[in-house]
Amino acid sequence: MEMTKMKEIKMVDLQGQYLRIKNEIDAAIQEVLMSTAFIQGPQVKFFAEDLAKYNHSAYVVPCANGTDALQIAMMALDLKKGDEVILPVHTYVATAEVIALLGLTPVFIDVEEKTFNIDPNQIKSKITSKTKALVPVHLYGQCADMEPILKIAHENNLYVIEDLAQALGADYAFSNGAIKRAGNMGIIGCTSFFPSKNLGCYGDGGAIFTNDPSLAEKMKMISTHGQKVKYQHDIVGINSRLDTLQAAILLVKLKYLDEYTRRRNEVADHYDKHLAGISFIELPFRASNSTHVFHQYTIKTKGIDRDRFKKYLQDKGVPSMIYYHIPLHLQKAYRQNGFGEGSFPVTEKLSKTVLSLPMHTEMTEDELSYICQIIKGYNA
Repeated sequence: MEMTKMKEIKMVDLQGQYLRIKNEIDAAIQEVLMSTAFIQGPQVKFFAEDLAKYNHSAYVVPCANGTDALQIAMMALDLKKGDEVILPVHTYVATAEVIALLGLTPVFIDVEEKTFNIDPNQIKSKITSKTKALVPVHLYGQCADMEPILKIAHENNLYVIEDLAQALGADYAFSNGAIKRAGNMGIIGCTSFFPSKNLGCYGDGGAIFTNDPSLAEKMKMISTHGQKVKYQHDIVGINSRLDTLQAAILLVKLKYLDEYTRRRNEVADHYDKHLAGISFIELPFRASNSTHVFHQYTIKTKGIDRDRFKKYLQDKGVPSMIYYHIPLHLQKAYRQNGFGEGSFPVTEKLSKTVLSLPMHTEMTEDELSYICQIIKGYNA
């Protein structure tokens, strides 16, 4: 199969996804343009209501982006300077960034090698009298192991703030048979609508989930300058609103989210089937207690130079990405005394071996077959 016979393979095909629902998206945008209600228009409220129903959450507070969602959550919980917040060291910088910005202390935990998510077995040893919150990150589309995390949090009176920016729509099964959706297990859940996310808008956007009415009201106030009534500022807030245009786009795309998730799983199934048994890669692990929405399809290389393999794929027209090649504890901004190389061995190993393959809703069988053929042809 020759690359010249197919279009360029993309990591994410936002244009193709848009073209499938172009008429609906264009109409939604046009409605906002005609109304000129660009800030806090009715679509923002409608989207918050629909998203709450989708996620089985009592309340949704839309905001400007996923980073702001995390910051607003921590502000609403009245975390104070010097308080410690536990988070995985293998994650995007935003999770640690807001902790540092608020004068809190990020406390890094290594992750499970199979799931890429925070290792619950390492949490207890990091809890001190200053620990106030845990931030499990549901990385790549699969829930962290929430049952033991929630148990530890309950025993130590800690808040749990879920970062579900990569796992909107994923479900977690508890040992008693209960099933809960990502973002609906901790006291607050935070997500992003960055364009490449499973539910992405056409700019920046974010949202916060909670089942606590007082927290919902407080987070709404914080996101609008600390006001409940215009020009009456009862608490210190920030300016973090979801644009009406983005809300209108998300209202349309939310209707297709389950379809998008099914398609992503079909792509993952194809990879699983056709890449099985290749000695130099390890396929993504699927936990029995969580569904997977495959924001990323992330393999691990074994016994080969990952970067050389990545270049080989690139030369053959197959894009790939590394999430994340420098762990947080080795980033200049987040280096802490006593934590150098070797401090978090699983994360450091992953930073040298993980590789995410193209994953999106518009992938064709020809593209998938070509990718798998090229991977099989690598001279390890």
